[in-house]
Amino acid sequence: MAERPLIAVVDDDESVRESLPDLLHMFGFAARAFASAEEFLASGCAGEARCLILDVAMPGMSGEDLQHELKLRRETVPIVFITAHGDNVLRPRVLDQGAVECLFKPFSDTALLGAIQAALKVE
Repeated sequence: MAERPLIAVVDDDESVRESLPDLLHMFGFAARAFASAEEFLASGCAGEARCLILDVAMPGMSGEDLQHELKLRRETVPIVFITAHGDNVLRPRVLDQGAVECLFKPFSDTALLGAIQAALKVE
């Protein structure tokens, strides 16, 4: 059996950290959830993850800060941003910085799966 691609979820919202990995498992992926960008960086998971589902607004290091830090570290994990605070400026900005997609909460399972599939093709 082929190894399932690892999808990392970084979100300060506990309900997202509990529900998204279950959904990702149903889609056939492995998943690990982190409560903060700092926790994700400390885990060493950046080198293993095939896609990063990343909240934009978090206490401490924001999703955009993490995106920038990963670039500085030359970690090339594709990023799908998720946010409840989206606007017409945010989405183009994070896409210009290299994100694969930016989904506004609540998003559909289909939209998330499509974004992950696009991210896995980026590698």
